[in-house]
Amino acid sequence: MARNTPDREFIPIVQKVRLQYAKRGALKFSSHRDFQRSFERAVRRVGVPMAYSAGFNPHPKISYANAAPTGTASEAEYVEIGLAERVDVQKLLIALQPAMPTGLAIVDAVEAQSGDFVERLEASLWKIVVPEVSETDLNNWVAAFSAQSEILVTRKTKNGPRTFDARAAVVNIQVIGSEMTESGLSCAILRLVVRHLTPAVRPDDVLNAIAIAAQIEFPVIPRITRLAQGPLAADNASVTDPLAVDRR
Repeated sequence: MARNTPDREFIPIVQKVRLQYAKRGALKFSSHRDFQRSFERAVRRVGVPMAYSAGFNPHPKISYANAAPTGTASEAEYVEIGLAERVDVQKLLIALQPAMPTGLAIVDAVEAQSGDFVERLEASLWKIVVPEVSETDLNNWVAAFSAQSEILVTRKTKNGPRTFDARAAVVNIQVIGSEMTESGLSCAILRLVVRHLTPAVRPDDVLNAIAIAAQIEFPVIPRITRLAQGPLAADNASVTDPLAVDRR
């Protein structure tokens, strides 16, 4: 017997909005799926006029781009939503901000003006705080890393161990200073620009590669924050705003 198919009323997307959000504090340990659930609850609570897919199980038109690994904080995560009605983007931003859990913050919103957003996310800028390590030691370890043309690391994946080069993706790496913890311990600070390749090289992969190159072990797990992601700057030392095209 042939199955009945649902009537599929096509409601076109009339506006796309790109949102920048941050993961802070304890919420850096939330998974990408945790954020999805929180965000979808927020748009329902605020009454955002979402466009939905057709079929038996319609889903809101939401696209997520290049989420940071679980356990890393970030100031530069991005999500795009498709709307069935036009809205004032700044009013949408103001309405969504208090609807998100503390630690997940919507920080910017623009109307999408082009369709190549994911391609603009060429690289990420990371800040890595390395506890109980001096600037001198970290500089020496980074020098050992930078002297190598290839450093193979192995990461556990759901399909088993995967080995890849963690050196080629790093386009800029430098020690930029230090800070003191509340307990008086010194923490060296690493600034890192990593190109987005396949497979993706994460900051923890780079830290593993540094440990291999310098033949050391980090005394305490470093604290990792993504500060920005977007097009590579001309000097390869930073990244530029991926929403700049949409702002124009």
